[in-house]
Amino acid sequence: MRRELFEPEHEAFRETVRTFVNKELVPHIKEWETAGVVSREAWLAAGSQGLLGFAVDEQYGGGGVDDFRFNVVFDEELVNAGISGFGSLLHNDIIAPYLMALADEEQKQRWLPGFCRGEIITAIAMTEPGAGSDLQGIRTTAVRDVGGASRSSEAASGGDFILNGQKTFISNGILADLVIVVARTDPDAGHQGISLLVVERGMPGFERGRNLDKIGLKSQDTAELFFNDVRVPARNLLGEEGQGFIYLMQNLPQERLSIAVASAATAEKVLSITKDYCRDRTAFARPIGKFQHIRFELAEMATEVEIGRVFTDRCIMDHVRGELDVEHAAMAKWWLSELNKRVVDRCLQLHGGYGYMTEYPVAKAYLDSRSQTIYGGTTEIMKEIIGRSMGF
Repeated sequence: MRRELFEPEHEAFRETVRTFVNKELVPHIKEWETAGVVSREAWLAAGSQGLLGFAVDEQYGGGGVDDFRFNVVFDEELVNAGISGFGSLLHNDIIAPYLMALADEEQKQRWLPGFCRGEIITAIAMTEPGAGSDLQGIRTTAVRDVGGASRSSEAASGGDFILNGQKTFISNGILADLVIVVARTDPDAGHQGISLLVVERGMPGFERGRNLDKIGLKSQDTAELFFNDVRVPARNLLGEEGQGFIYLMQNLPQERLSIAVASAATAEKVLSITKDYCRDRTAFARPIGKFQHIRFELAEMATEVEIGRVFTDRCIMDHVRGELDVEHAAMAKWWLSELNKRVVDRCLQLHGGYGYMTEYPVAKAYLDSRSQTIYGGTTEIMKEIIGRSMGF
């Protein structure tokens, strides 16, 4: 379909991304799937091509172009190439906004150049074994140690933080050099007692558990993280103490839109593959696409995918203009992720037995896509957000 949101510079960027992906990522897919993690060399290669932190100010080594459409191009090209484990979406779409908006000058100079070069891989640790969608149920604590401040003159309350707790399902968890940890700094203040602390690789007491064995996204390292009396310097507080919940709410719409973008691109890609399969695969001496039932199936999916694309692109432009609200981001996230799940499942069925074979792209998409209705807020939570916005 014709899309009107991209300018010539976005299409030129798409060619750059496509060349990079085909040269630096595609040849290593099987290797990374087996290892359960993408190599650090891939991150360095992306950084050298200017594909990390392109929204970061140029003075810190970024591209200096704050236009979400460039993120969209990168995310779509990864989907088109079948790359499901390179955590650049998390790095560029989710982490970068926190660092750009909340980091002070000293923090920006310390973290952003490495972020853009691919030397500092990032993650955000929200989910806990007993607190997923319910961020107010977080039990990880960070208590001030007023007697051991590393920047007591600069910290409002004085003292470093002593961090204790556990996080799980953390994308980039194995590779991450810098983790934004959501912690409770005031146990009696409800959502106003949550803060964001930046934990760096090598801090004593910061330990990683196993690389979790998932049904899909095999090359995306996903880990448990443990914090045992980790001393986090006061200078690693991101933003203001007690404002963490508000920061999370401000940044979740872009995260959810990114998931919608990937979902729409995956549905389009898998449908395209399936149309080709239905033209080539014969049964009873004719292509299976000639059977009315299969034509109707393809027609229904083509219509739904087109509707989803139009809505997604509208949300992208709303976001570029600074007009995307929480409710429409939730709509895009739940509907596109559920559409993708449904389309991929139906396409696998049309492939018959071959669709169940992992060497076929539709099988990989089936496994990789299943998480999209879960992470970033489940479908049920998205509907709850929308319902509350309607006054119920």
